[in-house]
Amino acid sequence: MNKSALWLTIFFAVLIWSGIEPKDSFTWFLEVAPALIALPILFLTRKKFPLTSLAYGLILIHAIILMVGGHYTYAEVPLFDTIADWMGSERNNYDKVGHLAQGFIPALLAREVFLRLEVVKKGAWCHFLVCCFALALSAFYELIEWWVALATGEDAEAFLGTQGYVWDTQSDMGMALIGALASLILLSRWHDRLLLKVKK
Repeated sequence: MNKSALWLTIFFAVLIWSGIEPKDSFTWFLEVAPALIALPILFLTRKKFPLTSLAYGLILIHAIILMVGGHYTYAEVPLFDTIADWMGSERNNYDKVGHLAQGFIPALLAREVFLRLEVVKKGAWCHFLVCCFALALSAFYELIEWWVALATGEDAEAFLGTQGYVWDTQSDMGMALIGALASLILLSRWHDRLLLKVKK
């Protein structure tokens, strides 16, 4: 089985599991929508602008995070209920994992596009713009949550996942920033080696 087939097998296996009796069907759709939107984009760009294997792997991980959150809702993922009990907390923090990934993974994708299209050279400006992109994406996602809440009222409570935390929006964006910085620190050298192997 080649890498693409394995990627698709994992993606659809988790998607199907996620869609079987989710906690809330509306929330499930909202949470998995970004993964469903990404799939045809990746398919259509796979020849003209193929990504590094690292980028594809991280996108799959992000999709799985979304699908797990969609199945249970972000406030009720069982493992994180257990972790909350261990820590003496009442809050399920799976949503923070999602927002950390929302910075970590798009940061690497932004870096790949910026460098391959020569928008900016490697270095401090590239790092700065990658972090700006990750924060802008995070802020836009918070706006989407707000718009959905306004449009649907109480139906969006599980999608918002604030769990009564007044600083939820700000901490979500903070986690995205931490994720972006971690991605740059941990993956840049590996990413540079992989970028040498792909077409411009």
